Amino acid sequence: MELKFVVPNMEKTFGNLEFGGKVEPRRGDTQRENGRIVVKNRRYKLFSDVQRADDIEVILPGKAGEKHFEYMDAVKLVNPKITVEGYAVNGRGFSDYILHADDIVKA
Repeated sequence: MELKFVVPNMEKTFGNLEFGGKVEPRRGDTQRENGRIVVKNRRYKLFSDVQRADDIEVILPGKAGEKHFEYMDAVKLVNPKITVEGYAVNGRGFSDYILHADDIVKA
């Protein structure tokens, strides 16, 4: 069985989410098509009342459009999923948990 992603229990995992702002694009978030730049992904920072140690970064598909919420507005994610990417540094294994969603809406 191949594990493609995990659908989190949003209430238990993240609790209430608030909008923190846009995150700068990274490599692979845009691509050139027919001589113009196309946005593949957009990244946003969220705050959680459960996951307090770190901000949460969510990746949305480019087709969801740019999101404009006020800072600290209550938001909800549409169809959230968590994926994992593994990598090695000096022979030690590490994992990044990546949160994807189809969209962000006001709560």
